[in-house]
Amino acid sequence: MFLTIGASAPATSAPAAPETRLDHVLLWGRSIDEVTSIMAVKLGFQVRAGRNPGGVANRYIRFADTSFMELLGVTRSDPQYDPGMKEDRVALKDGPGARTFGFRSSRLDTIQASLKALGYPVTQMFSGPDSAKPGWRLFAFDRPPLSSNTFFIDYNAGYAPDQADPTNADDYRVSRDHPNSAHELSAIWLVSPDADPDRQQLERMGYGKAVPVRLPVVGAKGFCVPVGPTALLLLQPDGAGVAADVVASGGARVLGVSFGATDLGRAQRWAERGYERKLSRYPGLSGDSFLAPTRDDLGMVIEFHALPAKAAGPCGGA
Repeated sequence: MFLTIGASAPATSAPAAPETRLDHVLLWGRSIDEVTSIMAVKLGFQVRAGRNPGGVANRYIRFADTSFMELLGVTRSDPQYDPGMKEDRVALKDGPGARTFGFRSSRLDTIQASLKALGYPVTQMFSGPDSAKPGWRLFAFDRPPLSSNTFFIDYNAGYAPDQADPTNADDYRVSRDHPNSAHELSAIWLVSPDADPDRQQLERMGYGKAVPVRLPVVGAKGFCVPVGPTALLLLQPDGAGVAADVVASGGARVLGVSFGATDLGRAQRWAERGYERKLSRYPGLSGDSFLAPTRDDLGMVIEFHALPAKAAGPCGGA
């Protein structure tokens, strides 16, 4: 039986991590153009241009709450992978899907020091994309503490200087207006054979208050962990279903993501046109929801839910 984890943490845990939220997911496609087409044409997202360094191209889907999806695709036969990319490509068998996601915090140094004091093998701080004008800083782990890879990141005006220019306010706003009305990345779903080790690690890292949940739509159970305004779902198979199939075929990874939409009907109509089938709604953790049938295309599922009329918390009424 799953027990609700209270607010208090043992002395061997980090203090509540300050100003932290889920930031983005790295989603690999079979090619950069294919994953772009799926997200834009079939699902109704606006995809923005990125870069193509070393034969690995990226593109972005940015949201009004500052979160985003980073789309990745190989563009040449000898791509220059960093270690994290290489691990993902091996685990995903060069297919579509996601194994890496990021936390965002404005107090990276505090969190890095806290985790290091607890014995986590944190890396040095990295910065980029241009060392002369760094726009982001991040640290990761030499050995991932969770079943999927993760890192902590923060940004400054050098990351996208146009965004800090008040004369570009309309461009900034329009780049986050999606035809499907998606407004925010509200949750990331991790799946592994056993969700409890991830729960224990997150509590030790400073992210407690786990709530037991079940997701019959994918045949999964586990925990919802609030991370600022966002939710990290730690799932394991619960009988037959998508979760069991994913674990059996590829092991631990990002099973899915949730997007809050201001017009759920529009998002549903767009996905139904894109996939040429009717989609059913269900009562999800964030209320009225539907699941887009993206597993074969993207190696993960995508949930859309109505934005709650009142603040219900990142784990909803679970």
